[in-house]
Amino acid sequence: MIGRIQKLGVVLTVLGFVFVAGGAFAFYKASEGMTSLQAYSAAQDVKLSYNDQGQLVDRGDPAQAQAILSLLEKDWGYPVVASDLNPADPLVNTATEYMYQMAVISYHTLHGTQTVVLPEDVTAADGTVYKAGTYEFAVDGRYWSDFDRSNPIEAAAREKAWTGTAHALIANLGVGTVTASALQLGLGLAGLFAGTGLFALMTGLGLVWATRAADEKRTKLALQPAPVPA
Repeated sequence: MIGRIQKLGVVLTVLGFVFVAGGAFAFYKASEGMTSLQAYSAAQDVKLSYNDQGQLVDRGDPAQAQAILSLLEKDWGYPVVASDLNPADPLVNTATEYMYQMAVISYHTLHGTQTVVLPEDVTAADGTVYKAGTYEFAVDGRYWSDFDRSNPIEAAAREKAWTGTAHALIANLGVGTVTASALQLGLGLAGLFAGTGLFALMTGLGLVWATRAADEKRTKLALQPAPVPA
């Protein structure tokens, strides 16, 4: 029985070393990724704006920044990490900051007004005639797929509001968000592997130590000379 427990201790010790090594490797690779993301963020040099009181602002208005956060949290359901919005570190380099910047672009696109010029009368497929002229079209919360393309005014406004640049910036920020989140997950897994490895290592060494002591005691008793009857 003692021999089996001792073997189990050896196995746990080996597994502990493997998990600790795996955790160290995962931490190393995640740290490399964090360093790369930080360098990429610094090269872009996109920063959030805060006022003298440390409040997040958009174009100088804290209320508008709160409206953007509401879009991010309520409409998109994103779990904002408040500590990531740090006025002492305005550089956009965390998942929350990337998502907030994405929401900034979307918010202004969704609440903008586009000027559409029809140089001549246009007859839609349903027979509606749209007179030539200049129109001010409010986007009014419309995403790319929410516009009525059969309406020439809406179709033109969609192209003006949701430009290729807006889509490209949102896609770029989305990559930053996923990268930052994946790196955080990597650090968490590194800690989990290392913690599991240390637990297995300590348990295995403890079993080996305990069974060795018991084995030595048993050997000592076996080597003692048997009493000779008088």
